[in-house]
Parts: sequence; structure tokens; C-alpha cells
Amino acid sequence: MPVQLRPFGPTAVLAEVGGPAAALALATWARASGVAAVEIVPAAETVLFDGVDDVATLAATLESWSPTDPVPPGDLVELPVTYDGPDLEFVAEAWRTDVAGVVRRHGEVEYVASFCGFAPGFAYLAGLPAELAVPRLASPRAQVPAGSVGLAGVWCGVYPSASPGGWRLIGRTDARLWDPAGDPPALLAPGTRVRFRDASSLGSSTPGFGAS
Repeated sequence: MPVQLRPFGPTAVLAEVGGPAAALALATWARASGVAAVEIVPAAETVLFDGVDDVATLAATLESWSPTDPVPPGDLVELPVTYDGPDLEFVAEAWRTDVAGVVRRHGEVEYVASFCGFAPGFAYLAGLPAELAVPRLASPRAQVPAGSVGLAGVWCGVYPSASPGGWRLIGRTDARLWDPAGDPPALLAPGTRVRFRDASSLGSSTPGFGAS
């Protein structure tokens, strides 16, 4: 079997896989295959199947999944970004380029929302190559403004609401990431493809960094 299953409460099962790409692939396949579970939630190395009536049936169904199965591309969301974050110069130095180089490289990548966590609507976006990984802050900021675009390791993320955070902030967007009344409520649901566009080149503007 390509996954390891572990009981997770009375009606849930945790499927352990090799990494975020495999987790997203399994969750996408399970939803498309009509796996009998109320919720299917991918994470960094696992997929939670909640509301499972028959664990044996679930295990048998998952035996037909392979990590090599193609994953259909998700919807594409383009986010305008004003690149004026307080860590922009740090990232430029880490990437051995200038601010313009950071903007260009960040915008060249097509990211994929692997999973959501930390806060409602916060998507962990995969796509940065390993050589562009940057460390988190040694001490998190007490408050990061909503819409802040940050980097941590090889992940990119956008803060959907104001909160503490230790990611390296390179810019901001005015896009609404989380709407409880929306369907889905998260703009960047798992599987969504994301491209960042330089707002200055689009002729748009947003309030200054840190503005309320």
C-alpha cells in the first residue's frame, strides 16, 4: 500500500505519505474518486480523512492510488503585489541579487497551494527552488498586517489576517484571502495555482506597508 494509515480519533484516519506534493496528490485523487469521508484535509506529510465509517473500506480504496498518478491542475489565481516589505533587502542579499531581481524571480514561479494551516485561509505555497530558501526570523513579529506576502524556507504564503508571524515579508496584496461566506471560503484552497504580479507594472496601488 502506498500510504500508512493510523487511527486518529473515533471516526478519522491519518494517511502518512512522503511529502506535501504526495499529500496534495492523494487528497485530490480521493476527492475525485468519491472516497467515503466527510472531510479530506492535506498537510505537509499527511492527509486526514475525517468522518470515516469503515476504515477497512478506506484502506482498500487507497490501495489503488499511486504517487505517480497525474494530478489535474487547479484553478489559477493571480495576486497583485506591492513589493515593499521590510525583509526585501534581506531576501535580495540571500538570493544574491537586487530588489528588482527578487521581484522578477518571485513572479516567475507558478506556486501551488499544498495545504492550509496556521490561520484560516493561510495557504502554504510550494514552488520556490531549494536554492532560494530563506530562514525565518529569529524572533517572530508581534503583528504582521493582513495581505503580507512572506517567505520561510522554500514556502511562500500570504497572511489572510493580521497576526503574529516569523516569515520574511517582501510585499503586500489587497486580495481577500479568507471569506467565511465564500465557496470555498479560502481563496487559495489546496491545489490552487498562484502567480504573483508586480502591482506597479499593473498600474494598481495599495496602502503603505503596515497601514490599517
